[in-house]
Amino acid sequence: MTPSLRGRAGLAVALAMLAFASNSLLCRAALRDSATDPARFTALRVVSGALVLVAIVRLRDGAWPRGGDGRSALALFAYAAAFSFAYVALPAGTGALLLFGAVQATMIGHGLRSGERPTPAQAAGLVLALLGLLVLLAPGLAAPPLPSALLMLGAGVAWGAYSLRGRVTGDATAVTAGNFARAVPFAVALALVPGLGSRLDAAGAGYAVASGAIASGAGYAIWYSALPALGATQAASVQLSVPVLAALGGVLLLGEPPSWRLAVAAVAILGGIALVLRERAARAAPRGTAPPGGV
Repeated sequence: MTPSLRGRAGLAVALAMLAFASNSLLCRAALRDSATDPARFTALRVVSGALVLVAIVRLRDGAWPRGGDGRSALALFAYAAAFSFAYVALPAGTGALLLFGAVQATMIGHGLRSGERPTPAQAAGLVLALLGLLVLLAPGLAAPPLPSALLMLGAGVAWGAYSLRGRVTGDATAVTAGNFARAVPFAVALALVPGLGSRLDAAGAGYAVASGAIASGAGYAIWYSALPALGATQAASVQLSVPVLAALGGVLLLGEPPSWRLAVAAVAILGGIALVLRERAARAAPRGTAPPGGV
């Protein structure tokens, strides 16, 4: 690869990681600082993401995206809805870390159930990540609200399932566009449930559209364009930056107070996952329709 191509790939990766981390910041800002409810935020995010991804595929291929399926779309919707409702009470960094940990735990757990045997380093990584999660959720004044934390863990499980379902596909951008389009009816139906989808203002709508169109739709397209230039280990490693960027953004942009609990948990969880991913990534090239777990 020429230096110019490496430079473009590096820039694309950096932009994609910033976009994925921005999803946490935009959702938290909307649900904390505007009158928009999580159901309508979810609907606007999914609809705007679908429009952008379908437009990208349409302009690129001259045809509507044909990929995706109903089960993947349902998993995508479950992730987006649980993500939004969790951020009613979770700080951006805490939510991103819980999401990332749950996604990776779901995918690693699937591998173990499928017959993979962890090396000693991977086993140590799993134990370290689990200890980090316990530190983050342990009772105390700085502990995140348990219902919201469980919702975010559920969002991570849904995204992990979505990632696993997408591993065997070809054109990741087209498949993601198809899944977003299929998820639109679910998201719109959620926003129409009495008592759930009743509040929307201009600020919240703007955050939701930015999350769907830019941080999700454009972010996925950028990530998939850069993915072929990355080695498997690089693709796995850069994902670790997403919850860190979200936590920094929460402190710098949203005024969230830094927390030693979050810092210690992040080192343990991300360090443990890094030990697992390092060897897993060396065995297979990156595949699938799903971007990193901090979306």
